[in-house]
Amino acid sequence: MRIVITEFISLDGVVQAPGGPQEDTDGGFAHGGWSHPYFDEEVLGGAFDAGLGRAEALLFGRRTWQTMAGAWPERAGDPFADRMNSLKKYVVSSTLGEADLTWNNTALIPGDQAVARIRELREAEGGDLAMMGSPTLVRTLLSEGLVDELQLIVMPVLLGGGKTIFPDDGGKRPMELVSTTTAKTGAQVCVYRPATEG
Repeated sequence: MRIVITEFISLDGVVQAPGGPQEDTDGGFAHGGWSHPYFDEEVLGGAFDAGLGRAEALLFGRRTWQTMAGAWPERAGDPFADRMNSLKKYVVSSTLGEADLTWNNTALIPGDQAVARIRELREAEGGDLAMMGSPTLVRTLLSEGLVDELQLIVMPVLLGGGKTIFPDDGGKRPMELVSTTTAKTGAQVCVYRPATEG
């Protein structure tokens, strides 16, 4: 399975709380919901629909999974929501237990086994293992070289600080720009894949 990550991201690399004011206030982050003015149904919505259509399963960190599990089940009847709800889901957590997995078709990956288990999933046959949000987990996967495609939905805004997906370990990781599409709101959907140097 290919690991494909989709992130709403500001010009200064922030991915924290794009969806709403109370989504993630860690560190005093006060700009929750910052992506809304730049959302474009045709371009950005189309990118999400296409990505979900290729997904065989979804992968989340705990916080993102809990946010999604609290939102999507009640939206049944919408084609996008129905697809989200029906897909196999994996959540990486050191604190959740099996009894907490209330969202349909969710399996737990213990935090201390995350890299090994995700490596196994990646080596399995099948479609895409899609991720969104989950900055801590995404940062780990980028560090481990386990990301096959990075779809950044770049919003024309500076947020001045917040959570990022990029490793800060000094490692150089060349990427190839596969495609870019600009929405009428100024947002861009940029698709990258790992590149070999030279």
